[in-house]
Amino acid sequence: MLDRRVLARAYFTHDRLVRHQIDSYNRFLDEGLQRVIDEQRIIELDIPNTYVKLGRAWVGKPIVKEADGIRRLLLPAEARLRNLTYAAPIYVEAQVVDEGKELEWETVEIGMLPVMVKSKICNLHPDNIDEALKAFRRTDNIPDDYEKKLCLAGEDPLDPGGYFIINGTERALVTLEDLAPNKILLEKEEKYGEEFEVAKCFSQKAGYRALVVVERTRGNILEVTFPQLPKPIQFVVLMRALGVESDKEIVEMVSTNPEIMKFMLENLEVAEVETQEEAIDYIGRRVAPGQSRDYRIQRANQVLDQHFLPHLGTEPEARRAKAFFLARMAEMVFELHLGLRREDDKDHYANKRLKLAGDLIEEIFRVALLRLIKDVKYQLERAKARGRPMKMTTAVRADVLTDRIMHPMATGNWVGGRTGVSQLIDRHNYMSILSHLRRVVSPLSRSQPHFEARDLHPTQWGRLCPNETPEGPNCGLVKNFAQYAEVSVGCDEENVKKTLFSLGVEPIRGG
Repeated sequence: MLDRRVLARAYFTHDRLVRHQIDSYNRFLDEGLQRVIDEQRIIELDIPNTYVKLGRAWVGKPIVKEADGIRRLLLPAEARLRNLTYAAPIYVEAQVVDEGKELEWETVEIGMLPVMVKSKICNLHPDNIDEALKAFRRTDNIPDDYEKKLCLAGEDPLDPGGYFIINGTERALVTLEDLAPNKILLEKEEKYGEEFEVAKCFSQKAGYRALVVVERTRGNILEVTFPQLPKPIQFVVLMRALGVESDKEIVEMVSTNPEIMKFMLENLEVAEVETQEEAIDYIGRRVAPGQSRDYRIQRANQVLDQHFLPHLGTEPEARRAKAFFLARMAEMVFELHLGLRREDDKDHYANKRLKLAGDLIEEIFRVALLRLIKDVKYQLERAKARGRPMKMTTAVRADVLTDRIMHPMATGNWVGGRTGVSQLIDRHNYMSILSHLRRVVSPLSRSQPHFEARDLHPTQWGRLCPNETPEGPNCGLVKNFAQYAEVSVGCDEENVKKTLFSLGVEPIRGG
């Protein structure tokens, strides 16, 4: 049997304790950056047959731009002393298509990305430190020992990394704990002195998050709420709008349990529409009141495809899958009402997901890139109107993206109205740094009791520390990882689908 002390010595190395933060940032560099660029692969311009294609994206090494225009490698120690931001340039390959004519591919620097200390592109990484020291020290006499190299670079060999340097201050991105997206959660809510069952799902895709709610109201009638709809809409109306028109199919899609079928027949009796066309027109009157019929139908179709359960797809072909998902939510509501299943425990750790540094950087990079795209579009259209050559290198103003990323990093005010995401590192002692980099914060309000959320849940065993939480209003909402905790990463869902289909699972067919 392996001696426990050997395991502890191997595990509690200074780089191991913040490995989750560094791995998450490296994953953003490998996958997240390109994923966000791919979401916006084409920039459409308001000129016929004119657009911009975006290709491969990558990040360079951390550099400093001096006042005389010289660009050179930057070490974290110098960034701290000179109040600089430790950041690296982001490059993207882009091609302008001008009225159908493809121009040459260009490599454009679109802005600067804050670099996490000790990440794979950091100048202190074992693969990069020799080059940085040669440029900085202007000597080839570099020691072989990594710790001695770190001392030469002005670093403490025991410093774990895993934080950023913004305007000379060291800032950590605190891990956020949130409810799992794209998962149905059941609960009971009290209204008008009665208890009603509710199924909720936070449908999330490419930064857009929509809360879809199915609830049982008086008379066992199901109502659905989701963004873009001003008022709740009947479940049957939405099912018909999604293309499930026959009563028999709607009932069977929900359940074959006789008790639930009885409830569904009650829903069908009070349904306000009979066909898909009527249902789409009904939704159109809700989302675009007072507009022409053609516009109402176009808007209703757009709402169904773009804003309703976007994680299942934003194409019209995904409607059948959305109907099955909605029917599943309805079935679960009735099963909870009949006592066939229990409420979901929101504090169970299987229903939680953690957002690490890489996920948080991806969020602000996505918002910053959208702002840059708007600016590039304006610059290219202006160049075309003035008869100038349409070049991406002159159209991209790098400060637009950089400012949009640096401001949240410096203030902690993140997209979505969250505050305190980026925090000044607590450097009182070595333990306080490690504690800060392993912190997990819940988004719940500090001023409310939230007794269950603050309680120590059995599923936190081995994941979160039972002792390290502050006194006072933050008690139980600010937590820390357990010593041996590892943060696992989700796998690609396309691979899971392929495996399931190879095992004989039938895909949902459209129509």
